[in-house]
Amino acid sequence: MLKRVSRAVTLGGFDQVDALTIGGASPVLIQTMWKDRLSFVDLENQAGEAILERIAALKRMGCALLRFAVPDLEAAEVLGHLAQMVSMPLVADIHFDYKIALRCLDFPIAKIRINPGNIGSRERVEAVLSKAAVKNRPIRIGVNAGSLPLDLRGKTDSGSLSQAEALVEAAERELAIFREFDFSNVLVSMKASSVADTIRANRLLAERTDAPLHIGVTEAGPLIAGVVRNTAALMALLSEGIGDTIRVSLSDTMEREVIAGREILACAIDSGGAMAGGNFAEGSGTAAERAGPRGPGVRIVSCPRCGRNSFDTHGFTERWQPYLYALDKNITVAVMGCAVNGPGEARHADLGITGAGNKVLLFRHGKVIRTIDAGEADMVVAADRAFREELDRL
Repeated sequence: MLKRVSRAVTLGGFDQVDALTIGGASPVLIQTMWKDRLSFVDLENQAGEAILERIAALKRMGCALLRFAVPDLEAAEVLGHLAQMVSMPLVADIHFDYKIALRCLDFPIAKIRINPGNIGSRERVEAVLSKAAVKNRPIRIGVNAGSLPLDLRGKTDSGSLSQAEALVEAAERELAIFREFDFSNVLVSMKASSVADTIRANRLLAERTDAPLHIGVTEAGPLIAGVVRNTAALMALLSEGIGDTIRVSLSDTMEREVIAGREILACAIDSGGAMAGGNFAEGSGTAAERAGPRGPGVRIVSCPRCGRNSFDTHGFTERWQPYLYALDKNITVAVMGCAVNGPGEARHADLGITGAGNKVLLFRHGKVIRTIDAGEADMVVAADRAFREELDRL
């Protein structure tokens, strides 16, 4: 099956900011969006150190880009200051006021996202493009079903145009303006809360442009609903080779968005579909290459827990998940609840932990390598310590 080959767009690579390529032969990249508004006070002292550490942790987990809402010029100043403090490429998400985009381009902000439905006149778009060209910064055309141009919104309301077709037309209008000004450093996203509209819009546009596509379902909902909806849409598109960067939009934490994105990409690789590296020629690229610079990373398998449970799989997984996803190791870790589904069912795991009566067992490839019994003063602390020691040996 042929893969969609998109145009390569580069960003970052200036000051201390990491250089990235989206599209072309590059792997699909994961991004997320900061959930709260920041102020200058937030970037000072211990609060600032905590923010920098959280951004660094997101990067370790596999997040390549971090987007921030920039609703006004004050927010632009704050983001510009933060961009000088981190190596992860930051993206300014701008609505309504083109002057905010112009100000953001004065800082080492790696990419600008604008919405064609509300950024303003053609002249304002031209002003942003001109400065972005001088600064060599890419722009993402972000089209959302909820903020379509008024004429397209009217057509969808009357039923003369489907929402997917309206999304595509809005994107094509902006791309036409970009072409007029010979600005090709552009990406496109078309997002709807409907899975079907998201899939159809991206399929249509993928046939009409070689611009890299950022894909995802917007306003997807809380954790479970959001993961299900994004998985349905992204797996369909990625399996067809459509998609150069993804965000799993959730009413939940950034960390869980990144984890969900990693798992969706891993499933796409496992499925053997066209995406395993969205933009690779058929059969080229190892699974690790397709998953990105860090490779597929840690894969966690865990049982759902039942009445046989003698080990707190839920608590252990919740406690260790952030650390495991930040490791640069291509391994499988199993967290199992009892002897029935412990070393036997998870014998493929590089490292596993389970319970058996009043004991905790650690195993590697089905073979028990360590036993912790009830004589330990604190079984949780002892199990965590032993698990960490065995994990470090891998």
